[in-house]
Amino acid sequence: MDIKNLNEVPAFTTKDGSEIRELLAHRNSVIRNQSLAEARLAVGASTIEHYHPKAEEIYYITHGNGRMRIEGELKEVRAGDAIAIPPGKKHKIWNTGTEVLRLLCCCAPAYEDNDTVITEI
Repeated sequence: MDIKNLNEVPAFTTKDGSEIRELLAHRNSVIRNQSLAEARLAVGASTIEHYHPKAEEIYYITHGNGRMRIEGELKEVRAGDAIAIPPGKKHKIWNTGTEVLRLLCCCAPAYEDNDTVITEI
């Protein structure tokens, strides 16, 4: 049985600039077709706009407030919101709140740096 605790998973920085803690994926569990990670953005920070040619993503905001852009559509987001991001759609998220923005990222297939295309310089 694979059980990972968020407080025991090492953080790393993804290609889009967010701090990630990968909870479950093929790298650390029996899971093969998806991944689950927590991302954190400091107050005032944002990811770099990007898209994933293969992976679809779900962002689930657990703490804080932000602004989400998918292909030019901009919406305010907050704890409790789930955001669907289809493959190939450019997206970016900003922390517009007063605390660290924390979100769960579900990717299918699993997150890979080589499936991330940066669209912002």
